[in-house]
This record gives sequence, structure tokens and C-alpha cells, in this order.
Amino acid sequence: MPRRVKLGPAAPVRSHDELKRQMARRLVATHPEESYESRAPQVLLAVPVLQIELQADGSVRRVIVLREPHQARETVQMAIDAVRRAAPFGSVQALKQPWVFTESFLFDYDKRFKPRTLE
Repeated sequence: MPRRVKLGPAAPVRSHDELKRQMARRLVATHPEESYESRAPQVLLAVPVLQIELQADGSVRRVIVLREPHQARETVQMAIDAVRRAAPFGSVQALKQPWVFTESFLFDYDKRFKPRTLE
């Protein structure tokens, strides 16, 4: 079973961009064996796109699939599970609502992901 890193509480964020970067970094940090940090390959296995809605404390309220790839459909659930395991993403109370953002997951042929925000 892959080793997962348990992170401490996320810092409060001051902007939606900061929230998105913090979330992307937490996704990679909590999934070191299921993610990659190098530049994404030119040809990807799949690119699921999720809309993530948070609650005030940064926990996940809802995840909506905006784009499901035609191949490797299991990557959608892999991305959803990764988001839920990496949460909470820090208090978002200081941000204007809605606390919703979109993230694309760049899956390589080894089924490792990179949040597009980090590209």
C-alpha cells in the first residue's frame, strides 16, 4: 500500500489563488507515491477536471466532475479520493464566497497525478 504523509493543519489563506496553490501543494505532499512534481509529459494518460467546494474550515463540502476522460476513467475517482484525503485545506472564512475552485489533474501513464496549478 502506498505511504501517505499526514500533514498538520493548513494555514489560513488570503486569496483564492493562494488557496488553490496551497491545495495543490497539499495534494502532492500527502500523496508522494501517487503524484509527481516534474514537468508534465507532453502526452498524458488522462486529465480529469474537478470542481471543489469547501466549507468555512477548509473541509470538502462537495466535489463535482466537470470533465471525465474517455480513457482511464478510474483516474476520476483517484483524483476525488486524493482531494478528500488531503483536506482540510485551511480556513477560508476570510475569503469572499463562494469557496469553489476548479483543478485539473494531469495523470501520466504510471497513473501518477500533478495538479495543473503546479505546472
